[in-house]
Amino acid sequence: MGAASHPHRAAPSPWVARFAPLIADGGTVLDFACGGGRHARWLAARGHPVEAADRDADALAGLQGVAGVHTVHADLEDGRWPFGNRRFAAVVMTNYLFRPRFGAMLDLVEAGGLLIAETFMVGNERFGKPSNPDFLLQPGELLARTADAFTVVAFEQGETAQPRPAVVQRICAVRSASPTRLPRPGAAGS
Repeated sequence: MGAASHPHRAAPSPWVARFAPLIADGGTVLDFACGGGRHARWLAARGHPVEAADRDADALAGLQGVAGVHTVHADLEDGRWPFGNRRFAAVVMTNYLFRPRFGAMLDLVEAGGLLIAETFMVGNERFGKPSNPDFLLQPGELLARTADAFTVVAFEQGETAQPRPAVVQRICAVRSASPTRLPRPGAAGS
């Protein structure tokens, strides 16, 4: 995919914007499989150092020079894992799924850190791509994958009309066994 496939001027996902206020002030965020970097740009503008990782060098090139954003050109599905033993205050993952490294991605969230994820699930094939079951979550899959080490703040799954018709699954979860504070109503985008 080229940079044209990753519009960097797009607004952040409302799901990401809703839960971003829970990220520790000044905490480093990993925008995992960032594409054109809409979330990286948005989070950096709110004072978070951001690592934006993707295999698409053209998409990452559009992030060069963005204050607060460091790019990581890496194939997140094959080869050397680019993060070593690093941990982040938050990991944001949208519109992406690669099950063989899903556990490794979860391990990138530090204790007390946040996972904000949103991607497609079964049923989306009737709306177009992705339609391959390898790239579609099963019902409740994000809940199951986070059950052992995370406390769920919010979870949704179902059909949405915005920004285009799709069937998605979303989770916000904290790497902790304890409940966390919830975002203030209307805090998104603040």
